Amino acid sequence: MSPETQPRYLQGLAKLREIDGHAGKRVVASLADIAPDFARYLIEFPFGDIYSRPGLDLRSREIAVIAALSALGNATPQLKVHLQAALNVGVTREEIVEVLMQMAVYAGFPAALNGLAAAREVFAASDGEAVAA
Repeated sequence: MSPETQPRYLQGLAKLREIDGHAGKRVVASLADIAPDFARYLIEFPFGDIYSRPGLDLRSREIAVIAALSALGNATPQLKVHLQAALNVGVTREEIVEVLMQMAVYAGFPAALNGLAAAREVFAASDGEAVAA
């Protein structure tokens, strides 16, 4: 049986689609030619195992991810994906801004500023899609 037909993979793929829509699919596709096993792990572990757990709702999970990625300070592409994912699962722009402002206390002003710059880009892209739709 291929890995793509295993329950863990299918559960992860469904959760990825629920959270990220097409953006998640693009990330996985971008790995197909260089690291297809990594793409499979990305679906199975974070989305099949962790995001599918019942302990937190998707809003709470995405808020935690935004905080962690902004605090890292070196994960802007992933932060942008998860900023959009947060919007997709009902986190408001105001809540996102508050989370990023909170990071100034624990990760420093540069991390918060970089996170806010990423949020500005994601919000503008979302506005452009809304206008184009």
